[in-house]
Amino acid sequence: MKLGNIMIFGDSYSTYEGYIPEGFAVYYSGHREKEPDVFDVKDTWWGRVIEATDATLVQNNSWSGSTIGYTGWHGKDCSHSSSFIYRFETLLKEGFFAHNKIDTLFVFGGTNDSWSQAPLGEWKDGNIEESDLFFVLPAISYFATRLAKELPNTKVVFIGNCGIKSEITDAISNACKKHGFCYVALADIDKSHGHPTELGMKQISEQVLAAIK
Repeated sequence: MKLGNIMIFGDSYSTYEGYIPEGFAVYYSGHREKEPDVFDVKDTWWGRVIEATDATLVQNNSWSGSTIGYTGWHGKDCSHSSSFIYRFETLLKEGFFAHNKIDTLFVFGGTNDSWSQAPLGEWKDGNIEESDLFFVLPAISYFATRLAKELPNTKVVFIGNCGIKSEITDAISNACKKHGFCYVALADIDKSHGHPTELGMKQISEQVLAAIK
């Protein structure tokens, strides 16, 4: 199984100190003094996937606590900071994808959209305005549509967390069906403080690898 050049759009579950862009909030590192017990980048879900597939990591665009849509924790406006949508649009404007060939894109988000109690709104297939992006469901639809349009030759793998709102997992699943993305619906992941332990990371990698075969 060859994934080639890979990129990750994620939240805390996919961060690791020294492997995300400067200024992005990080959760996992090699010197945490409390659980979850992930103390080596090779023990992250994506580190394990890379090792198993001999892939090349081009960028890990993950930001701890980030939401796909524009509404973050405590109702914060993330339209020009940490949101998945803004980060993607920024890379487009900077010419990142014109200069970097991405064969496989992993998207692991939606957890903070659920946990932060961001307003869900209603699912939309089109005619999405910027004001709609402050609502989770249309934001997921919009983000997926942008990925499909701008990266037509990239394999997109969307990972859906377990234990989050069913409306959000349903929206992710619907978006993947619409655009032909691979959808990984995680189940029974070992966590501590809401985050994957080393065992949880191993379980995520195994479920991802099984889905993309």
